Amino acid sequence: MNRGYMGKILWVDLSQGKCEEEVLPEEVYERFLSGMGLAAYILYKNIPPKTDPLGPNNILGFVPGLLTGTGSLFTGRWMVVGKSPLTGTWGEANCGGDFSPAIKQCGYDGIFFKGISENPVYLYADHGKVELRDASRLWGKDTFETVEILTKDATGKKPCVACIGPAGERLSLISGIANDKGRMAARSGLGAVMGSKNLKAVVLAGSRRVIPHDRKKMHTLSKECNEHVKAEGWFFWRWKHIVKILRIIPLVQMRMSGNIFKDLLRKWGTTGTNWLCIEFGDAPIKNWDGSKADLGPRRLKSTDPDLFQEGVTANYHCYSCPLGCGGTIEIKGQHDLCKPEYETVIALGGLLMNDDVESIVFINDLLNRAGMDTISAGGTAAFAVECFEKGILTASDTGGLELKWGNTKDLIQLFKDMIDRQGIGDLLADGSKVATQQLDAKFRKNSIQYAIQAGGQELAMHDGRWDPGYALHSSAEPAPGRHSMGSQLYYGMFELWEKVKGLPEVNMFYLKSSKYKRNKEKAASARACSCYTQLYNSAGLCMFGAFMGASRLNFFEWLNAATGWQKTPEEYMEIGKRIQTLKQVFNFRHGIDPWALRVSERAAGNPPLKEGPNKGIQLPLDQMMKDYWTEMGWNGQTGKPTRATLEQLEILSLVESHGGVWED
Repeated sequence: MNRGYMGKILWVDLSQGKCEEEVLPEEVYERFLSGMGLAAYILYKNIPPKTDPLGPNNILGFVPGLLTGTGSLFTGRWMVVGKSPLTGTWGEANCGGDFSPAIKQCGYDGIFFKGISENPVYLYADHGKVELRDASRLWGKDTFETVEILTKDATGKKPCVACIGPAGERLSLISGIANDKGRMAARSGLGAVMGSKNLKAVVLAGSRRVIPHDRKKMHTLSKECNEHVKAEGWFFWRWKHIVKILRIIPLVQMRMSGNIFKDLLRKWGTTGTNWLCIEFGDAPIKNWDGSKADLGPRRLKSTDPDLFQEGVTANYHCYSCPLGCGGTIEIKGQHDLCKPEYETVIALGGLLMNDDVESIVFINDLLNRAGMDTISAGGTAAFAVECFEKGILTASDTGGLELKWGNTKDLIQLFKDMIDRQGIGDLLADGSKVATQQLDAKFRKNSIQYAIQAGGQELAMHDGRWDPGYALHSSAEPAPGRHSMGSQLYYGMFELWEKVKGLPEVNMFYLKSSKYKRNKEKAASARACSCYTQLYNSAGLCMFGAFMGASRLNFFEWLNAATGWQKTPEEYMEIGKRIQTLKQVFNFRHGIDPWALRVSERAAGNPPLKEGPNKGIQLPLDQMMKDYWTEMGWNGQTGKPTRATLEQLEILSLVESHGGVWED
């Protein structure tokens, strides 16, 4: 099949121990692509309403992107999907590494698991064999050990492995799924779904080729894109001067260019944004109640990107990535550690007022091996520290741990207890919102105000008081609390107006105050972010690749060259809207009130900060959510998609036939 996709999926019934293939109609790919779109189509049809996320009826899916393996660049992402046990909503996590092409090399556009195995198992698949194998000897092993054992056991091609660690086995609701050791599909608690199914790993060693429709065109387009990747942004080496200028003129801000960002990634990886994000107020500090003023020179120095670059022994490239923003790091004689990402540095650093660089690297390694989300783990630990500070938790509750800001020794033990579900760690292993339910029942305290989350998922390290788009998308999306869904910053970097007709353009320089004004253009750009994100997640494109800008990436052209279609950018964006809308209907079908997914009051500026770059900011978040829902063609008061929108997107019959709901 010369379309870039494989044309079939694999179903694995863990209760029955059976594996079956399903051939999909061409029209499914034309309407949903593959990746996230295919996952939305499959899960909506097959997960019954009100399903227990940790029960047999939940489905856990692994999907690559349509462009993966076609010769395009930045298209090595894979996604894991299912009903989230953390939020009860549509759940998804996105990951790099080497696993995405391995799914297609086994001949599939997705592998979907249902049921629960009686004993621990793992799936093995290659180009001629699919079988479930006993994993009893692997249960209890960390993610690094699991990958090493399964790789060593291979007799043919070196396999690609996705697995859970002890956190997933113990059903921690903030556990993820690891690939290539330190790559983590971390969000939504889907590691717990995998653990609930007694599924330890998925091991893939296929060798089938992915054949695009027009291989020559794909090569030409990728060569053009790579020229943009290699070209150095003309003001990359002047970025510190730009920061100084914008510091002097704080009322003016600059649209981030993909040319700047790619060079930051190439030199430092995502930690290259540490100082920028702290300086401008994007990085939350002290459980979202502080600012850069709380850090001081010493703590600020601990976020220096060069400190995390010093021990790097090798750069890490995900599949088909020309940049290589990851890295392997060595520190104090410990080898094979993953260099922490920006999110991790802030979650384990500034959020906890922890200025010990070595401890950040060490805790990151602990969590990677356990298979626990560093964002949610850091956010939950910050919640615990503030509860300790406010007297809601005491030393008798924590087993003697002094949970104070920057108390590195006891914080390390806290994370170990969360991984092991020991003592206070058992309370915190399911995230901050679940912990508040137990604490408030026991102490009759209002601890929920210190749990900074959306729908139960801890917020990532991007502050909506600096960029209101982060608060909006974390609140109004079907998968809450996700920073990767959209923001005003992202929209400016995507530069979609260069390819998609009718979208508003963002000026290179603009007044800071303009970010907080509600208008039609803001709602339109938020809608475009959501649709584009669903689209590139269906193609397997990395968000950092999307930041290159639409005119440099050749994304829409890649899709046509891979499939042989002749769709316009506007038609592709409509596919993104179809996927997003079906995910929203999924939530309503499972009884979710979208207003319950709104970010915590503190994250929306209630009460406002008293100092720092975000001083005095209060977001009109409720109205922003209504504007966004209306722009999406959903009811602005309820968030429920309208019948007219479902008809326009040609999914009304699908929704009707599976008990969906809509607004008349």
